[in-house]
Amino acid sequence: MPAIFYLLLFILGSSTLATCQELPLSPKNNPSDINLLESETSKMSWFMVKDSIEIKIGDIHTKISKEKDRTSIITTVVMQQSASKWIDSTIVSTKNFAPIYHSSFNQQRDMVLKFDEKITGYYLDKRTNTRTQISEEADKPFFDSNFYPQLIRLLPLKNGYSNSISIFDYNPKSKIGVITATILNTEISAIKHNGELKQIWRVETTDEISKNTAINTYYIDISTRKTLKQEIDISGRKMIMKLVE
Repeated sequence: MPAIFYLLLFILGSSTLATCQELPLSPKNNPSDINLLESETSKMSWFMVKDSIEIKIGDIHTKISKEKDRTSIITTVVMQQSASKWIDSTIVSTKNFAPIYHSSFNQQRDMVLKFDEKITGYYLDKRTNTRTQISEEADKPFFDSNFYPQLIRLLPLKNGYSNSISIFDYNPKSKIGVITATILNTEISAIKHNGELKQIWRVETTDEISKNTAINTYYIDISTRKTLKQEIDISGRKMIMKLVE
């Protein structure tokens, strides 16, 4: 899903990283609280910001189904000026959030990844009708790149918290594979949400999907650990996602 946000920013118009622990977070080095992740549905409104004016461009619907062994996350993006939907599905192990399956379908491409001893699947570029078979090996443990925004709100956040996260993201052009997301800084703050003042963790991140040029800022409710708002800033452009329900 982060890749979709960056893609849309590109269509519409190297950072200095914080010092992190030597060993990046992964399913084998995972301090997150799995009990904070619950089965739920949510909806966020998605805005582009132009000349300080928020222009709604769509809605993001997320359904989390947590079971004993597996947890699935289905994200559906409904754009206001498009009849088609963007659907991303992720399945992870409930025990440590190790990736099991990831699929992503939209107007421009389809992708399916299965995580086992090898990473297998396919990537279909619909613009060129080019199908690429995927068979890769990773030499280190990692989270699915589509899951790490969920992971952030489950971590032991505190003022000044920073870390790096090992993630897998498939790109048919660069074929980067296992890359790094970085939590730059965490601070306690407050924002108004639906007319109420909420105490939140303000978490700034970046990642190698955007070559560390995009700053993702998450506003996470301290009491519920729900993400109330997310901002993406890249090359002078800005997007905002706000929790509706």
